[in-house]
Amino acid sequence: MTAPRPLRILVAKPGLDGHDRGALVVARALRDAGMEAIYTGLRRTPEQIVEAALQEDVDAIGVSILSGAHQHLLSRILELLKEKEMSDVLLFAGGIIPDQDVSVLLDMGVAAVFQPASSTTEIIDFLFERLKPS
Repeated sequence: MTAPRPLRILVAKPGLDGHDRGALVVARALRDAGMEAIYTGLRRTPEQIVEAALQEDVDAIGVSILSGAHQHLLSRILELLKEKEMSDVLLFAGGIIPDQDVSVLLDMGVAAVFQPASSTTEIIDFLFERLKPS
C-alpha cells in the first residue's frame, strides 16, 4: 500500500497588492501541516494563477487579497478554472474582505473566505475536511 500523496495547495497574491506576509504565513502553516504549498509570488494575474495551478496539479488555490478587488479577481479565477476544466480545484480566499461580500463570494463558487481574525488552524482544518488526501 502506498502512502497518500500530500495535498497540493497554490497560494497566490493577485493584483497590485504588494503585501504578502499573510500569504507567506499561510503557506508556511500548510507546509508544517504536511501539505505541499506552492507560493506564486506577488502581483500575479488570474491567468498566471490558473496556469500555475494547472502546471502544479494542485488540489486547491488559496488567494490572498487586500486590495478590495476580490470580487473581480476571484470571479475571473473561477471563470478560468471552468474554461480549463479544472472545476475540481477548490478556490478559497483570505484577506481584507468585508462581511457583506463574503456571501457574494460564496455564492459565486469560492469555497471559503478567511478574514483577518481567522487562524491558520481553521484554514488547515477546512482543507483537510474538504480535500481528503488521496
